[in-house]
Amino acid sequence: MKIVREFSESDCLRLIKQDDSQAFDALFRQYSSHVYRFAYGYLKSQSEAEDVVQQCFLKIWEKRQQLREDVPLKSYLFTTAHHTILNQLRHSHYQRIYQEHLLRVGNKVTGNEVEFSELENLYLAALTQLPPKRRQIFELSRQQGLSYPEIAQELNISVKTVEAQMTQALKFLRDYFQQHGTALIVLPLLFFLKK
Repeated sequence: MKIVREFSESDCLRLIKQDDSQAFDALFRQYSSHVYRFAYGYLKSQSEAEDVVQQCFLKIWEKRQQLREDVPLKSYLFTTAHHTILNQLRHSHYQRIYQEHLLRVGNKVTGNEVEFSELENLYLAALTQLPPKRRQIFELSRQQGLSYPEIAQELNISVKTVEAQMTQALKFLRDYFQQHGTALIVLPLLFFLKK
């Protein structure tokens, strides 16, 4: 018979930081349905809402050593859920923009139909060429939806440093895509994303 322990939120946080999987399970049981409903309210998709739940709890577990004990776990969860939802909405939105762009320009692009997955692979290849810190800042901004001040706070750097790194990352990506003949399609996607 499995023994289920009950934890206060502060005890739960302390134990999770000590790698206690039972405390993490208790957190999941307590908040997963709330996070699911929150995500479903925005995404209107069961599978996407379930994905948000998984990503949120995975991020909490991965960052458990950095969690601050003066911030409620519920706040961490819903902030993470909010960023994850924004990323999913943004990804869907820009995929639609890209597809509409292809329809508008038709054969002007290359004469062949360019698949979104190929473009995404090119994007991921470009990201691997960024210096690690610059890539981290870029991903926090464009993939996790954090604002420049949020990134600065998370990485303990100045907002000016974040701005400078983002400027350099965008310039590199613009040049990279131009070298691969896809700048006209990709650049709007990079610049429309949240700053």
